[in-house]
Amino acid sequence: MVDLHQEFQSSGFFHEARIDRRSADALVGVAAGLAADGKINQQEAEFLKTWIETHLVHLSDPVVNILYKRLAEMLSDGVLDSDESVELLGMLHQFAGLPVGSIQTFTAPNALPFDNPFPTLSWTDRVFLFTGVMAYGPRKECELRVTERGGLIGGAVSKKIHYLVVGSIGNDQWLHSTYGTKIKKAVELRGSGIPIAIISEDHWQKVLFG
Repeated sequence: MVDLHQEFQSSGFFHEARIDRRSADALVGVAAGLAADGKINQQEAEFLKTWIETHLVHLSDPVVNILYKRLAEMLSDGVLDSDESVELLGMLHQFAGLPVGSIQTFTAPNALPFDNPFPTLSWTDRVFLFTGVMAYGPRKECELRVTERGGLIGGAVSKKIHYLVVGSIGNDQWLHSTYGTKIKKAVELRGSGIPIAIISEDHWQKVLFG
């Protein structure tokens, strides 16, 4: 699915980013299939690593990078131990947007991009940006709760943003193929050393209500 030899660069139908995205979309199905029986073994983990290396050579997607980097760390000693197996299973369910033991029903947003552990939140002069559907209510109401506490609201993902808050209401738009350009940009900035935190609405609400 990746144009390794760049044979189609001159074609008007070729677009490397689109090919990478199709491969990333296919990875959702691979992840769901491997996790369907509720366990991941050594052979499946090695297959997944090889699949990503083969089909996503460019690894331009930051969320795929998070998954791949951790998978490579798990297999660096040649053994997938029981704790790593459980962790990988959870990551695959998160990546595919699936509850454990099911490949049919979509659940909460992909949690892979979130800061782990979640950071301590400050309000005064901190810049917040919201994305997704908020369980708390309309985005304007969420923004008001921030400004009431001395925080600021950003207009777009940039180096000026301190916190990107991801809405907790899951829907089919949160499948990996459309998890959102805001999150992708934030992950890229965070990876380059910019201190932007990606947090869940649940964490935001816990701090909000103390």
